[in-house]
Amino acid sequence: MLKTLMVALAGLGLSSLVSAAPLVEGEHYTVLENPVETRVEDGQVAVTEAFWYGCPHCYDLEDPLNAWVAEQPEDVAFQRMPATMGGTWNTHAFAYYAAEQLGILDELHEDFFHAIHEEGRRLASEDDIAAFFSDYGVSEQEAREALASFGVKSQVNQAHARMRQMQLMGVPALIIDGRYLVSPSTAGSLGNMPQIAGALVDKVREERAD
Repeated sequence: MLKTLMVALAGLGLSSLVSAAPLVEGEHYTVLENPVETRVEDGQVAVTEAFWYGCPHCYDLEDPLNAWVAEQPEDVAFQRMPATMGGTWNTHAFAYYAAEQLGILDELHEDFFHAIHEEGRRLASEDDIAAFFSDYGVSEQEAREALASFGVKSQVNQAHARMRQMQLMGVPALIIDGRYLVSPSTAGSLGNMPQIAGALVDKVREERAD
């Protein structure tokens, strides 16, 4: 309840800021030196979240971000991109794409976060991940095959290449239209990140209309 109230108050403050004055580059967001290709349908604006399952700030962002995404019109295409910075980060990226390949990602995503941050489970090995996946209607063998599959390896490699192109140094981060980067430090708080992302979506719409 307290967490929800704090997020709501933070968002309220940011809404006042956005309505009172335009966002300022370098203050509320930064522009990527190397924009990345956005794989969305024509007319859509991509909002990409870079995250790591082991990051407590990414876990805390889940509720306000999911609430914001649920309110967006069809021209906003929300995507997640697991960060790849070596070690457990990469292991969790493999888990993300393996779950997607197996068709269990939507059901498993929040539970994976919860297991790490509320139950103290690291889920840092293939055995741990395969056992976790087995609670979602797939066998441990199927999980291991997905984790080792060429398709999942390719997706992890692509995510790593996109991260390098974006020059991301930390998570969580929201990237709008492959160009505008919002971080907790530029937003002022985790709760403000979705609202600033929304203002940048509006900015992209205006740019395209000109």
